[in-house]
Amino acid sequence: MAELSDLELLDALGVEAKEEKKKKRTPKEERIIAGFEEIQKFVDDNGRLPAHGEGNDIFERLYATRLDQIRKQAECRDLVTELDHQGLLDGASEPVEEIPTDIDDDALLAELGVEAKTDDVTVLKHVKTRAEKRMVEEMANRTKCEDFDKFKPLFEAIQNDLDNGNRETKKFRKDAGFSKTDIKAGQFFILGGQTAYIAKVGEEFTAPNGQPDARMRVIYSNGTESDLLLRSMQRALYKDETSRIVSDPVAGPLFSGEAEADDLPSGTIYVLRSKSEDPYVSERHEVLHKIGVTGGDVNKRIANAKHDATYLLADVEIVATYKLANINRKKMEKLLHKFFDAARLNIEIKDRFGNPVSPREWFLVPLFIIDEVVDKIKDGTISDYTYDLEQVKLVKSKKA
Repeated sequence: MAELSDLELLDALGVEAKEEKKKKRTPKEERIIAGFEEIQKFVDDNGRLPAHGEGNDIFERLYATRLDQIRKQAECRDLVTELDHQGLLDGASEPVEEIPTDIDDDALLAELGVEAKTDDVTVLKHVKTRAEKRMVEEMANRTKCEDFDKFKPLFEAIQNDLDNGNRETKKFRKDAGFSKTDIKAGQFFILGGQTAYIAKVGEEFTAPNGQPDARMRVIYSNGTESDLLLRSMQRALYKDETSRIVSDPVAGPLFSGEAEADDLPSGTIYVLRSKSEDPYVSERHEVLHKIGVTGGDVNKRIANAKHDATYLLADVEIVATYKLANINRKKMEKLLHKFFDAARLNIEIKDRFGNPVSPREWFLVPLFIIDEVVDKIKDGTISDYTYDLEQVKLVKSKKA
């Protein structure tokens, strides 16, 4: 006897087999489910619920509000209960503005973070393109900065400079031509209400769109950090209407008065940072600076840095400049080098011809300390201070 199929067996038993039809979702239900799945992805990626607060990413705040409203609406809870493998519906909602129960579908969807368009009701306002999602995920993917103690003085010094007028912030304008190549290590930005410090810009690579890009280490004033791409940082700065760039230190001409025979009418103290990939140098990237004084153009002076052992045979970037007036340039440079002598870099490298060279103008000293020393020179009190290498700060000398 031939083996009966399942349907034939059911028929022989007098059981009518009915084809189960999949329940069709309404556009509104599809949107609510899609919104809930975005919240679930956030929880999976971050290991926590989205939270309210002005200091948080705009999308995290959106997800937090959306979750609160889903919890409150019985219709929404019933719709996503079977999907809630993380127990998101069990928590208590944050106190938020009450939503009337008699609002229409479009208004409810708007409160849930989605908006129906007249030409296509299946389009979600906050369903982002793949590229946008990557950018948002990168922005939200901040971790605790384990060595924040090293950077904290930088943020304190920046705030002090802003308070006393030594620095200023400038608003971004998309039509101003600011590009990702303008983002450099050592810069400070205001982004999402936090001060962001570009601690490192990694090796350049070619992105899928054929454009150059690089991975950065970005430290934030709240003690977190991220590894943003240059293009993601640029987009975030443009998207945040409150974003700003923090200017370099602005110091007025140091000392003015009658010029002596050996004085220069003008000059510049410059501070450089190396782009060398040498492990010893790159590990000390944030605190290793070349300090010099020149009467010419700094950019021209460093044009061939990668061929000059004085610059560690690598390209350099200018991180600060201070204008001089009626100052003996050689004496000023000697004063700065003597003051930071205890922090002088002790290294020997081979020049292009294989000869050993020991560069003498590189110092292991943070930029904010250099700023402070320039201020002391300006007000004439530099002789009252010494640089404490262990405490990383200026201290009153015993004779003062």
